[in-house]
Amino acid sequence: MTSGPPSERGLVESASALAGGECTSRALVETALARITATQSTLNAFRRVRAEAALAEADEADRRLAAGERLPLLGVPIAVKDDTDVAGEPTAFGCAGDFPAARADSESVRRLRAAGAVIVGKTNTPEIGQWGFTEGRAFGATRNPWNLDRTPGGSSGGAAAAVAAGLVPAALGSDGAGSVRIPASWTNLVGIKPQRGRVSAHPEPESFHGLTVSGPLARTVADAALLLDAAAGSHGVDRHRPPFEPLGPAVGREPGRLRIGLALDTAFAIYPRALDPDVERATVALADTLATLGHRVDAVRLAYGPIGFTQLPRAMAGIRAWSRRVPDARLLDPRTRANIRTGALLGGPVLRAARAAEPWLQRRVGRVFDAFDVVLTPTTATPPPLVGATDAMGSAALDRAMLTGCPYAWPWNVLGWPAVNIPAGFTAAGLPIGCQLLGPACTEPLLVSLAAHLEAELRWHDRRPAPTTLTAPAATTCDDPRGERME
Repeated sequence: MTSGPPSERGLVESASALAGGECTSRALVETALARITATQSTLNAFRRVRAEAALAEADEADRRLAAGERLPLLGVPIAVKDDTDVAGEPTAFGCAGDFPAARADSESVRRLRAAGAVIVGKTNTPEIGQWGFTEGRAFGATRNPWNLDRTPGGSSGGAAAAVAAGLVPAALGSDGAGSVRIPASWTNLVGIKPQRGRVSAHPEPESFHGLTVSGPLARTVADAALLLDAAAGSHGVDRHRPPFEPLGPAVGREPGRLRIGLALDTAFAIYPRALDPDVERATVALADTLATLGHRVDAVRLAYGPIGFTQLPRAMAGIRAWSRRVPDARLLDPRTRANIRTGALLGGPVLRAARAAEPWLQRRVGRVFDAFDVVLTPTTATPPPLVGATDAMGSAALDRAMLTGCPYAWPWNVLGWPAVNIPAGFTAAGLPIGCQLLGPACTEPLLVSLAAHLEAELRWHDRRPAPTTLTAPAATTCDDPRGERME
């Protein structure tokens, strides 16, 4: 296979080109840094850029490669979301203020470094990862490479924008209510929410009371699997430690003839959702493709029951707990402060009851897998909304917008089970649409195998955003001098 230009190489291709001596790590990292700089005024994907450190690490990787050393990601540039500790860099998680530099890498970053990756920077995320868009007073708005008027989603929106635009071949995000899958669906990427504990939550025992897990965003299934394999593994502090099973072999393995349930209904919420016609058509078309490939596809309704009442306390209490790290709470969005107050009300006995209900919910929802191997749903109910669409909304209106626009992803965070977003096409206006493959506990290999089966048929990675979308006039960004700037 002939390698493409550096900006077009995926993770697997970049690693192969480095191992084969076709390019150097310095060349790949210089290309990534140049593209980050060139697009920062339009995409605004990064919060921190480690230019000097990344180039030094690239030179070291080239020395190791020249000496014959081989590691899965040796010399490959990647990005991580700014909720993940990278030694020497602040972890602001979308918040304004003077955060201290992290003293040590998180376990996931330590493992990525051990696999040889060069971390070029940390990507934008909304305040404490709360919303399905990536906008905030600390850094402005991150924009979608497919259409700069649209959001790339959130909360891993910076990571998704960086990968979709070809700034880096892959990025590590996190998913607490769809925060990997939502931006992956809105930027034509593969996004994996792995089994809870698959990627260590260190330095915490778990993240957001078990809702949040780290996962990859990439253009292809093979790239996502490679990044997840490199980041996966447990630490001594972890509350959840599923057995390790590499996903790389699953990419090339036939999934067999599967029973697939097509679910268009959602869990109960106080606000009814309205499924966009383009999204519904794309989901049904993907189901038809699966049937054409030999799988049995039937409609199904998932027995979610009162799952929403157990998600809210965990999410709000998690926001309140993380907010204690913020240097100056007065700089937070008023809607964040409202959620912090809600977290105070829903902690304690309510939170404990929510956690205690999880095994019952797993049994209730899990009955679907007596009849089906995999469940297919839309990832979101709508295409990506306009940047700034929620600016004037209060807390209640914003909650309603999130629940109606993104009702499909969050139940799997409550259950702790794996899910994979795969690209499913485009709206008539050219906006990406995604669908998710859902499985029970520890079924990432099956989901990855099925996703790769679909990728070979649909070849979504062949379609890229037009380069002209990345050179549009610069978007207005935050002028608050107390917010950190990209460095």
